[in-house]
Amino acid sequence: MAVRDVVEINEDLCDGCGDCVTACAEGAIAVIDGKARLVSDIYCDGLGACLGHCPQGAITVTRREAAEFDEAAVAKRLETVGGATAAPAARPLTVFPVMGQAQAHGGGCPGSRATMRDVPPIAGPGEAVAEPSQLRHWPVQLHLVPPTAPFFHDTDVLLAADCVAFAVADFHRRHLAGRSLAIACPKLDSHQEIYLEKLVAMIDRSEIRSLRVMVMEVPCCSGLVRLAEEAVRRAKRKIPVDFLVVGTGGQMLGASPIVG
Repeated sequence: MAVRDVVEINEDLCDGCGDCVTACAEGAIAVIDGKARLVSDIYCDGLGACLGHCPQGAITVTRREAAEFDEAAVAKRLETVGGATAAPAARPLTVFPVMGQAQAHGGGCPGSRATMRDVPPIAGPGEAVAEPSQLRHWPVQLHLVPPTAPFFHDTDVLLAADCVAFAVADFHRRHLAGRSLAIACPKLDSHQEIYLEKLVAMIDRSEIRSLRVMVMEVPCCSGLVRLAEEAVRRAKRKIPVDFLVVGTGGQMLGASPIVG
């Protein structure tokens, strides 16, 4: 037994929606008797990818004595359950007035559901068409993305401060195209220790090809670069990592490699 991070579920708060079940890439959580439960410590890597998917705030990461995480056991479990455990209770149809559409969902935030989509090619020179979005997956917020999600495996990853896409006019064309995305705010986001663990997992477990960090010139944004530097230092794999600094007017101010 070792002292390490594992997920803890408050059954009094849990409503059995099951959103955490699909958010856990290791199959460590199942809905049993109407409540989400940690099946076994050996299936939980402690990264907390499920935290942002719980609408009731019933999930936390706690540090305690627990059996070591067992990747071989996880692989066998996923073969057995196929990535799903128990079906959550049925939920009523919810209407989102702003969108004007009715959508069925499992009681949690539909915006947290992981999805992937095909991206249309960028228009050639002289073609008078609207620029297509180059966003290839959802979600994108670093608290919400599972670090071992398929859209991170063997890809080039862009980690951008929240404000970057609003400042850079051609963000999609020049910086997002061909990359998977994660966004974060190093000043306002809480529990950033989870960010560090997720970045290390992306490098070592999802085997991303490269990591680019884009930040604004404001001092608080440097925290995102420091997170990437620490992730590179802790990761076992070595990959190309660099960062770009964007001015508040949208101009590129500089680029530098991050050396582990």
